[in-house]
Amino acid sequence: MKARVSTLLWLAAVAGGGMLPLTQAHAGVFDDDEARKAVITLRDQFNGFQATATQRIEQNSRTTLDMENQLEGLRQEVARLRGQNEVLQNTVDTLQKQQKDYYADLDARLKKFEPQQVTVEGREGVSQPGEKPEYDAALKQFQAGDFKSAGSSFSAFVKKYPQSPYVPLAQYWLGNSLYAQRDYKGSTSVLQTMINNNPTHPKVPDAMIAVANNQLESGQKAAARKTLEQVVAKYPGTEGAQAASNRLKTLK
Repeated sequence: MKARVSTLLWLAAVAGGGMLPLTQAHAGVFDDDEARKAVITLRDQFNGFQATATQRIEQNSRTTLDMENQLEGLRQEVARLRGQNEVLQNTVDTLQKQQKDYYADLDARLKKFEPQQVTVEGREGVSQPGEKPEYDAALKQFQAGDFKSAGSSFSAFVKKYPQSPYVPLAQYWLGNSLYAQRDYKGSTSVLQTMINNNPTHPKVPDAMIAVANNQLESGQKAAARKTLEQVVAKYPGTEGAQAASNRLKTLK
C-alpha cells in the first residue's frame, strides 16, 4: 500500500508539469523495495509458521491417534483380564464346592464306622455301626411272616450287640417270633428277661400281654389273668392297659 501511494504521488507530480527531485524518486523506489522485502519477509515467516503449525497439528494428530490406539488396547486388555478373573473365580468356586462336598461325603462315610447317639422308643443310647441295618433286616423278616429267620436274626443281634439301645425291641420281637413258632416257654423266657432288664421301657406292657398269651396257650389261665391284671394296675391309661383289660373280659 505504501509503494502504491508513492508511485501515485510521483505520477501526479509528473502530470502536473513538474519533476520530482532525483533524491525523492530514489527515496520512493527505496521505500518500495523495503516494503516489498518486508512483505516477502512476512510472507516467508507466515508460510514458515503455517508449515510449522501444520506439522505440529499433524504430529499432535498422530500422537492423539497413538494414544487412542493405546487406550483401546488397554480397554481390550482390561476386558481380557476381567474375563480371565471371572473364569478363575468360577474355577475357585467350583473347587471349593467340590472340596466341601468331598469332605461332607467323607465325614458321612466315616460316621458310618463310628458309634452314634440315637433315640429308640424315646430312650437315648449309643448305637454301633451296623446295628440299625441288621435290626431293620430282622424286623422285615418278621413282618414278612418268616418267623424262623426273624427269630434267628433277632437272637444273633442280641448276642452281637448286648449293649445296643435296640436290644429291648429285639428281645420283644424275638419273643413274638418264638410265640409264632409255638415255643411258648422260650418266648416267655425272652420276654421276661426284656421286662426285668427294662422295667420302664414303652414296650413292657405289650411284652407282658405277650407273656400272658404264652401262659394261656400253655394252659396257665390263672397265671395269665394275674399277668394281665398287673398290666392294668401298673400302666393305667395306656393302650397296653386297655388291651389287657379287654383281654381279661374274654377270660371271664
